[in-house]
Amino acid sequence: MKKLFRILLASALVLGLAACGGDTNKGNNDEGSKSLVVYSPNSDSLINSVIPAYEEKYGITVEVITMGTGECLTRIDSEKENPQADVIFGGMTAGNYENYPDLWEQYVSPYDADLEEEYQNYKGYVSRYALDGSAALLLNLDVFADLGLNPDEFTGYADLLNPALKGKIAMGNPAKSSSAWAELTNMLLVMGNEPYDDAAWEWVESFIANLDGIIIDSSSAIYKGVSAGEYAVGVSYEDPCVSLLVDGATNVKLVYPEEGAVWLPAGSAIIKNAPNMENAKLFIDFMQSEEGQQVIATTTARPVNTSINNTAEEMTPFSEIHVVYEDMDLTAEKKSEWQQKWLDLVQQ
Repeated sequence: MKKLFRILLASALVLGLAACGGDTNKGNNDEGSKSLVVYSPNSDSLINSVIPAYEEKYGITVEVITMGTGECLTRIDSEKENPQADVIFGGMTAGNYENYPDLWEQYVSPYDADLEEEYQNYKGYVSRYALDGSAALLLNLDVFADLGLNPDEFTGYADLLNPALKGKIAMGNPAKSSSAWAELTNMLLVMGNEPYDDAAWEWVESFIANLDGIIIDSSSAIYKGVSAGEYAVGVSYEDPCVSLLVDGATNVKLVYPEEGAVWLPAGSAIIKNAPNMENAKLFIDFMQSEEGQQVIATTTARPVNTSINNTAEEMTPFSEIHVVYEDMDLTAEKKSEWQQKWLDLVQQ
């Protein structure tokens, strides 16, 4: 089953499985509630792995409503007087927390201390569970052949300026999509003479010109569109692109920019005054526990607990990728300014 957007497993099945749990049940589940509502921008593969495992662990029925990060935040903000969901699963960057500080419940899982210090919940609201590759360039091999281009010669961001690709590149909107925002900051980090300098913005301006107006609000429409042959290149993120390879796609190729690729800690948060607060805390605990991290390791996301390795052969090891590190505090501080600068360049 490819999509599990709304998961309603029979409680008779999951209650028996819940009794078999390991060491992750450190909280006391609210006996008056066996429900959890989750808003998520995450990929199908991650949702379809983590959610059923949590349900089986605790005997809790989960409803997952998927939408883009911007839509999640807008909806949570509009519902803040009467919250309709308990957790946002994914999409919680430092900037999103700073921009909506009154929407989140303060909670730090006991398993947070097991993570490397740089990935811990140091402000008390955003709990990390996975490392997202923010720089993933997905190529459609058939479209490349039609354009007379050699995909083996495409090695990174610089190749996105090839005139032959004009109007054939799919890019998200950094003002609406968290993955597109991460891609933009990755570009600004590595495409100038110095990180985030004017030369990097000049490159971004040239890149926007080569997009020829193709800017997409939905991150899933990018990798799905490339796979379907609508675009030659999709500026995407690692998880769904690797999922295509795991599922047997032979017409696509994943390229990590030789200029450098960033891995950012993916975050979740409990919504302020969540209706099912205890179940929400159990969800955060489960994601960060060794059991939950082992579940994530079976997907195409990388566990935030770096002592746990992925099992998918299609995951390129870090030793074969030029990994670079972003100044997350600076990008959070500059988010609104840089998003507006992007929009101004697009309008020009």
